[in-house]
Amino acid sequence: MEVREYIVSPEAEGERLDSFPSERVEGYSRTYMQKLIEEGHCKINGKAAKPGLKLREGDRVEAVIPDPVPLEVEPEKIDLDIIYEDKDIIIINKPQGMVVHPAHGNYSGTLVNAVLSHCGSLSDYNSFTGINGVMRPGIVHRIDKDTSGIIVVAKNNEAHLSLSGQLKEHSITRKYTALLEGRLTSDTGRIETLIGRNPKNRKQMAVVGDNGKKAVTQYRVLERFEKHTLIEAALETGRTHQIRVHMAYLGHPVVGDTVYGFNKQKFDTKGQLLHARVLGFIHPVKKEYVEFEAPIPEYFEKVLRLLRNRSL
Repeated sequence: MEVREYIVSPEAEGERLDSFPSERVEGYSRTYMQKLIEEGHCKINGKAAKPGLKLREGDRVEAVIPDPVPLEVEPEKIDLDIIYEDKDIIIINKPQGMVVHPAHGNYSGTLVNAVLSHCGSLSDYNSFTGINGVMRPGIVHRIDKDTSGIIVVAKNNEAHLSLSGQLKEHSITRKYTALLEGRLTSDTGRIETLIGRNPKNRKQMAVVGDNGKKAVTQYRVLERFEKHTLIEAALETGRTHQIRVHMAYLGHPVVGDTVYGFNKQKFDTKGQLLHARVLGFIHPVKKEYVEFEAPIPEYFEKVLRLLRNRSL
């Protein structure tokens, strides 16, 4: 357990309790701090207080932060394609077919299981983040199970918060390579829509008229074939299945995507031909821009060779 104390300054007088520690407690997300306040983990002048109470100059605010609980996931020795690693971050080239985080039906064989094994024991707190009260590898963003490519994992709270902040500000460079059905007529384009749950199938996402979140994808054509188009897609936002949904919205779904594309596929790809190729951001500790690239996997290249040789 950790206790942090703050004295309310004249400038902060009138602020609500549920916003005061959230803005000042470093090393924890604002959402997590608000949750602790709502659960009664913050006191004013030694007494329990409601989240909406307004503060007065000179008040002593105590924020009681519980120890992070262990993540109930077993480490598994799984080979990882590590592109870069230091004491703060790991850059991994995730293979197609690997789930990023354990969930119902996938409690083993995930990226998290592998990273837990790679980084060492959960008792080594410095190797993991305690964001939101759970000791876990710092999964900053995810890519779909059947999408391959580059992903960053934070190894401590400082790195996790920095990268999460950059992600929220849409300042992280994320470029994907995708093979689409059909021939795109324009060389470049920008798609801006709202994406939300498909009202007809809650397991899928869709472009919606309202009750969705803004989603922006920029694309440029890399190569055209007779019946297919190879593109680079850059994310301005990062909604669930964003590229897959946007390309299907254009009428050119990603090859191999049986959820948003064609049920019957020409190639045996085991999933969509979508690869997270480039990831760039400000290093959370070194404070300089870094960029990493993961080569297109062989099964993807094999399809491209077939298209080039046969003009399919």
